[in-house]
Amino acid sequence: MTEALRKDAQEAVRSLRARIDHLDAASIDLILRDARSHYAWTDRPVSDAMLHEIYEITINGPTSMNTCPSRFIFVRSAEGKARLAKSLKPKNVAKMQDAPVTAIIAWDPNYWQRLDFLFPHEDRKPMFAGKPDYAYDTAFRNSTLQGGYFMIAARALGLDVGAMSGFSNAIVDEEFFSENGWKSNFLVNIGYADETALFQKLPRFGFDDICEVI
Repeated sequence: MTEALRKDAQEAVRSLRARIDHLDAASIDLILRDARSHYAWTDRPVSDAMLHEIYEITINGPTSMNTCPSRFIFVRSAEGKARLAKSLKPKNVAKMQDAPVTAIIAWDPNYWQRLDFLFPHEDRKPMFAGKPDYAYDTAFRNSTLQGGYFMIAARALGLDVGAMSGFSNAIVDEEFFSENGWKSNFLVNIGYADETALFQKLPRFGFDDICEVI
């Protein structure tokens, strides 16, 4: 059975590469090169179907040992926004309130206990049991990575995003995760942006400034 599944996976990759071997320049512009962080929004809504599609794309991104530690809370209601506003720095409240949806990118400290489902071909739980520092590092690193996948997925589907870290993680965790023990990482506003609030794109380093080939 395992060998058959491996062969199916290998064939799926070959088939994908036969269909498409790279994104075109316009697609790369959309998701990264010419994309912008947005903090002003139109009132065009984001549907549940769109949230499901963003998640389906996001969850297929790779994580260490397929740990998938991220958890996602989509805050859309007035009540939810009021709760989230308690955690924000004053200048960020309007940015969040005006966005159709704000995603809390979080992680579950007990993520490794699901490895029997996520990594069924080998028991990796002993790598995490009784090792809180290793479990934390793995969770934080990979939930951040999944947050990046989330932003790219949203852009790929035609949405705009604006990530925010100007908030109190402790307040978010108390307000939203007091029962399940999840931990917040960062926030992402998603929707359809009002471009009139943009200013010029800020500088980026050149390759030779921060890269080495050795």
